[in-house]
Amino acid sequence: MNPFAVVIINYNTCELLRACLETVISEAPSEVVVVDNASSDDSAAAVETEYPHVILQRNRTNLGYGTAANQAMARCKAKYVLLLNADTLIRPRTLVELKRYLDHHPRAAIVGPRLEEPDGTLQASCYPFPTPLNTFLENSTMAVFLGRRIRRYVPFLRNLYLRTWPHACPRIVPWVKGAALAVRREAFEAVGGFDESFFMYFEDADLCYRLGQCGWEVHFTPTATVVHVGGASTAQCHAEMTVQLLASTLKFYQRHSSRIRYAEVITILKTMMLARWISGKLVLYLTRDVSTRARLTEEVAASQKVILGK
Repeated sequence: MNPFAVVIINYNTCELLRACLETVISEAPSEVVVVDNASSDDSAAAVETEYPHVILQRNRTNLGYGTAANQAMARCKAKYVLLLNADTLIRPRTLVELKRYLDHHPRAAIVGPRLEEPDGTLQASCYPFPTPLNTFLENSTMAVFLGRRIRRYVPFLRNLYLRTWPHACPRIVPWVKGAALAVRREAFEAVGGFDESFFMYFEDADLCYRLGQCGWEVHFTPTATVVHVGGASTAQCHAEMTVQLLASTLKFYQRHSSRIRYAEVITILKTMMLARWISGKLVLYLTRDVSTRARLTEEVAASQKVILGK
């Protein structure tokens, strides 16, 4: 049995959760904890009946990712814990490789494994901390445009720009995507775990930032691989999650940046949302397709919430 615990956070992804658990159990972790955030599907019942040895935490309401992760971590006894979204699959020897890496890097509080799309292609998982410039880029089509151009035309920048970095070697990084995190429980507890005021998004960046402030390190290693479907829960309420993403972005700035930077990013995000609101209203006026109108109505309402600060 591998002396490594696994925690899975789930919301309305029953079939994906089953698949995730199958890959996790095959690696024989010391403990498996599933936190179900008040799913309306059969997720919790499936865990209870099909995986009786899994520790199940059933929340009556959706408490958000960070709170659910804190609940699960508190129930683990292992030195290391792999924290997963339910829409993930771990490759063979993932726990073995992550344990080896953490054993050899005692200042590493968090290690992010290589993430792959279901088709086997790389999924970027390492990011810089937010600045007004990269916040603008990440929330616009500019990020995709720049990424493609850098990969194709500017090879020497490829390893510097984390979105295009090939994720081919271990390294220290600012923060890693929370879909799959190998966590040193000692460090996690030392900083009080996730900040539960982040309901969704940027709780992973905030945790990595606070760990760094306390002298810990955040690492990436390609020696362990996790497949990540991505967006399985959030796609169920896309417009609402857009609002949540921007709210969490602002919260991160409020916590860790100057007042000037906070004001700058508010201006950037509201300007971008105003542009989306105008274009959305225009297309809504021109289209008659029922499904398109329903989607655009949600997106326009989400943009308006951000603009008005609601």
